Amino acid sequence: MAKDSKEKSTLAELKKNYAVLQKKYSLPSFDDLNKDFYIERVSDIETDYILREMRKFISERYSNYMRFVEAILNPVNAPMFVFSIIKLLGKEDKKQLESIYTRFMQIELDLIELDIQTSEVKEADFIKKSYKDWQEFKKSMTTVFDTIKKNKENKAEKNDGNYFG
Repeated sequence: MAKDSKEKSTLAELKKNYAVLQKKYSLPSFDDLNKDFYIERVSDIETDYILREMRKFISERYSNYMRFVEAILNPVNAPMFVFSIIKLLGKEDKKQLESIYTRFMQIELDLIELDIQTSEVKEADFIKKSYKDWQEFKKSMTTVFDTIKKNKENKAEKNDGNYFG
């Protein structure tokens, strides 16, 4: 039980410290960032650089999605489920994924530059931009996944009752 109270106090302390930075740099709310990027995990890390640690979690999330989009666009050694997804996508969906991927590439480059030349101001700017971009990205990916679901249902209806064995 002592561990739970310690975890709560470190999370509370993180929120308190972030509130100061949020006000200073006009950052998104802690809760909004946490919903999208799981930044509460920063409370497990002892650091003087809260924004840098938050940026690392944000970049991790972007990298995971970048790899997924990359597997769809260039399915070399991709898991089998990726091939079934590719079959359900139209040209417009692929164009949209290419656009998303281009944005991810720019974010990766920004991250490399930020690792080389970091500052609290640059970290804050990256967090603000990343949060804004993520909101747009979610909308784009939702559109693509809606197409996948729709096409999967249509394919299932057409193949209903057929035996593939």
